[in-house]
Amino acid sequence: MSHFKKFFLTVMVGALALFFEFILGKGHWAFILVVVVGGVMAFTMLIEMIKTLRSGRYGVDILAITAIIATLAVGEYWASLMILIMLTGGDSLEDYASRQAGRELQSLLDNSPQIAHRKEGDRLEDLTLDKVKVGDILVVKPHEIVPVDGQALQAGSVDESSLTGESRPVDKVIGDEIMSGSVNGEGTIVYKVTSLAEDSQYQQIVKLVKESQEKPAHFVRMADRYAVPFTAVAYLIGGIAWFVTKDPVRFAEVLVVASPCPLILAAPVALVAGMSRSSRNGIVVKTGTTIEKLAEAKTIAFDKTGTITKGQLMVAEINPVAGFSEDKFLSYLASAEQESLHILARSLVSYAQKRVNLVPVDNLEEVVGFGVKGEIDGQIIKIGRASFAHADTQPGDATMIFASLDDKYIGSVTFTDEIRPEAKNTIMQLRTLGVDNEIMLTGDRKGVAELTAEKVGIQTVHAECLPQDKINVLKNIAKNERPLIMVGDGINDAPALAIADVGIAMGAHGSSAASESADAVILKDDLSRVAVAVKVAQDTMKIARQSVLIGIFICVGLMLIASTGVIPALIGAMLQEVVDTVSILSALRAKSE
Repeated sequence: MSHFKKFFLTVMVGALALFFEFILGKGHWAFILVVVVGGVMAFTMLIEMIKTLRSGRYGVDILAITAIIATLAVGEYWASLMILIMLTGGDSLEDYASRQAGRELQSLLDNSPQIAHRKEGDRLEDLTLDKVKVGDILVVKPHEIVPVDGQALQAGSVDESSLTGESRPVDKVIGDEIMSGSVNGEGTIVYKVTSLAEDSQYQQIVKLVKESQEKPAHFVRMADRYAVPFTAVAYLIGGIAWFVTKDPVRFAEVLVVASPCPLILAAPVALVAGMSRSSRNGIVVKTGTTIEKLAEAKTIAFDKTGTITKGQLMVAEINPVAGFSEDKFLSYLASAEQESLHILARSLVSYAQKRVNLVPVDNLEEVVGFGVKGEIDGQIIKIGRASFAHADTQPGDATMIFASLDDKYIGSVTFTDEIRPEAKNTIMQLRTLGVDNEIMLTGDRKGVAELTAEKVGIQTVHAECLPQDKINVLKNIAKNERPLIMVGDGINDAPALAIADVGIAMGAHGSSAASESADAVILKDDLSRVAVAVKVAQDTMKIARQSVLIGIFICVGLMLIASTGVIPALIGAMLQEVVDTVSILSALRAKSE
């Protein structure tokens, strides 16, 4: 039976008891009805408490059970009824607050696309996503959701706010990535499928959201660590009041206001609210445990390529030999490289097309492991390794390609993996949040890694790492430097993300394997969201603790007052409902702060 149904049933029993007591004048019937319902409720709570104890945790449910039994034993059955309404109503309110706080996450599931329009000649064929294949040409009509990932075949504009948090429409040109889950604008988009439905960006996010809803948050019962002292204080105050006054009613009155609903409700409501706030900032957090660890993190490790850097090698320097103009040099190289699929070739051609005109190339061929060669204006051009292009210099730590014309060296091009502009500021923000031990883990060369680390302010660098090397480094982080966060984006980062206390994947353009291994996923291609995630987690945990303590202090104050006999059991039960509401409203602050 759902919490709301239990609450509705309890209210109906209360209404019926009121009818018996004050309309029919049959008070004993009202007493019997409340005793039966209260006994059944107490029994079900007892079963739940036993399950809690068997799982190795101590809960505060025993206080609620004792309060129900004590009030029934001394004939305060109206107070017992109020406690039942309070407990079932509190559970219902928790469910409602959780649903409200998590509605941004649920919207991802609600917007999951189901149908694609495949272009077959001049007609469109509607088909389910499981029948879409890589290479299919799909059409997305105005305001429809993009069903699977692909590459634009015509310009358009899409809304990616549900994926990245970007509120403005994003313009797309031919060749741009189209992410599933984005919403098309006013025009029609035609694109080529690059990923199957189960591998597409949106489906990976949906999978993460389902996991975040199915996995219980560890801190939901962390309030139980307050249970032992709180229960002891409640029994002590009630016991002393009973001993001094010789009146068992006084014991029942104390336990009524000691009902532990604020203790049970405040933490989970705060955590779900915090997860909702993270979602609005473009961060999917899988569990409440992740928020707890993020809030307490002391060390953070970053992958370099695609995380600290953009993961896209860009042209940094054009270095033709004397007597060879930069434009002519660039035109020759880009013309010879335009059919190559190598990442450096694509970057060079993209750079050159904005600056020079390309020229015809004959007899173009790729020499595996060395580069490409062809014929331009009757001259043999070679582009690739230094030895292949007859260059005397070597690239060292820099990424370079070299070129020759009729076996005479004519110059080189230097590439760099551009550092994210927000990287340095992100490191500074993390330090102000207490995450002051930063590490870089990369498979790149030591010189390149150290230069990158120096530019962003990271002190410790582990270069030329294989995936197992990264794992070994993380395993050796001292306990006093934990919890440990690992941030990465590639398939090779997945094991490290899984073994870290908190794995954060750069999911906007990263691999699905990394996202699946991580505890949290950054949906927007923005490293600063890592610092945002830590800040949100710290705010959430602060509010969760405050809300729990607010409930405890108010309850203790009410217990002390009730021990004097000033608060009748029925009034005490009503006051407890107010305490519940205050605790939950306090916890919901985590959603917006």
